[in-house]
Parts: sequence; structure tokens; C-alpha cells
Amino acid sequence: MQIKNITIIGSGTLGIRIGLQAAISGYQVIFYDISEPILDQAKIVMDKIMRQLIKGNLLTEEMKAAALSRMSYTTDLKSALTDCDFISESVTEELSIKEKAWKQIGELAPAKTIFTTNTSYLLPSQLATISDRPEKFCAFHFHDVFYARVVDIMPHPTTDASLIPLLQELGKSLNQVPVIVKKESPGYIFNFMLMALLGAAGRLKTKDIASMEDIDRSWMVNFHMPTGPFGIIDNIGLDTAWHVVKERDDVPSQSFAKLLKEYIDAGKLGEKTGEGFYKYPKPAYRDVDFLKG
Repeated sequence: MQIKNITIIGSGTLGIRIGLQAAISGYQVIFYDISEPILDQAKIVMDKIMRQLIKGNLLTEEMKAAALSRMSYTTDLKSALTDCDFISESVTEELSIKEKAWKQIGELAPAKTIFTTNTSYLLPSQLATISDRPEKFCAFHFHDVFYARVVDIMPHPTTDASLIPLLQELGKSLNQVPVIVKKESPGYIFNFMLMALLGAAGRLKTKDIASMEDIDRSWMVNFHMPTGPFGIIDNIGLDTAWHVVKERDDVPSQSFAKLLKEYIDAGKLGEKTGEGFYKYPKPAYRDVDFLKG
């Protein structure tokens, strides 16, 4: 089938970026979320991203205008799905919330629609049945979209095999590098490796073995990286990290989840709120003196 109309379910950090890249790539995009204030905030963030892309010569003013003309926004799920060819879902990383969303989507979406979830750690088989179209359901997971351009394609056991090449081509058309995860795996490929790093950083911090800053410094200097584990969590969102970590029943993970929750309860979710482990827009790890001995 030919994909023309894309619906983004959930206009948060990644939903914004996925939809924006789709619009830049020539697709008609509808953003759906549960309230107008969320969509208004999405527009503000999107404008900031586009200005950054223009500054980095990754987007022109003409491309921006064309992309904006292809985007629309709604709080009416039925309207968002009326002529939808493809869904990318990025609602809160909580199984019960995603189940509720997919039950509604399955009831309202046209028969032609391809269902994909951008979940970070849940498995597509946990959601496919409730969508009532498991054969059309697949994980299609993005990273940063603009600067980390990998998209993971992870089917579940009853995904129609013909979807895989179609998703590969869609990924390429969105300026991404598609990788196929042959078996269901929490965290796909990169996130599986990343959680090992973030989990280790969390254990070092909660056991008071080193300060947050020194943990980040050690990683940044040894691997010549611009950001350490706690800076990475700020970028991901402390709330997203917490939803993942709290589901693990080992003591180190639960201790780290408790630490993350303290920040979340204080409204410190990372870059998107202006403060997480660091303060933004000028976090300490970007200071020229941060890595001086």
C-alpha cells in the first residue's frame, strides 16, 4: 500500500519529532493528544526544533513552511483516524495507558491502517491483541529522529511478514536507518545496551560510590562523549526512565527508581522542564571547565 496520511498518537518528546520528520519528508501528518494545552506546547517545542535544524543547515525556511502546511492537530481521536494510512503511537510508557489507547484505536481506525508503537521497552505482543488487528501491528521505534537516525522494526509472532519491507522503505523515506530486531526483546538493540549503562550509573549514584558529576565525567572523558549517563537521562526524560526502571524488581533498579521519583515529584523531568539532574538550557556538563582536572 502507499502511505500518505500519518497519525501521531501522543504529542510528547518523540511524537513531536516523528511527526515533524514525517511532514518534512512529504507526508500529511495529524497530531493527536488528549488536550489543547498539550498540543499548544507541542507547537512551541516543534518551532524550537525547526529553528535548531535551520541553524544547523538541516532545514530551510522553504522546507519549514512546506512542513507546517502538511501538519494539523486535534483532540478528537475519531477525526485523527478518519483517513489514516499509518499510526505511530507514543503515549506514556505505561502498559495500562497504552492498552486503553490501542483499544480505542482498534475500534476507530480504517481497515487499511497500519498500527505501530514507538514503545521503548514494552513488547508489541503485549498490545497487538487488544488492537484487534495483531497482523497489522508492529513496533516501529525511533530514537532522536534528527541526530540519532535509527528506527527499530520489531514484529511480534503474528505480524504479517509483508509489513517488514514496507516499514523498511518507510524508515528510509523518513531519513532513518532501519534495523530489524528478529525476536521480541525489551529495549530493542540500542536501548538494551543503553540501559546497562544507565543502570550501572544509577547503582554508582544510589550507593554513593561517586557523585553524579564524576560519574558523567568518567564516561565523557574515557569515551570522548559530549554527555554522560545522567545527561542522557535528562534528554530521555526522567519520567520515561522511571517508567522503565520501576518495572524491574531487583534492588538496585528499585533504588534508582526511588531516586528518579524524587526528582519527578519535584517537577524535574529533564530538558523538557528546564531541570532534571542538571539545569537547562546551560547544563554544567556543557561548560568548558566541566572536564578540567
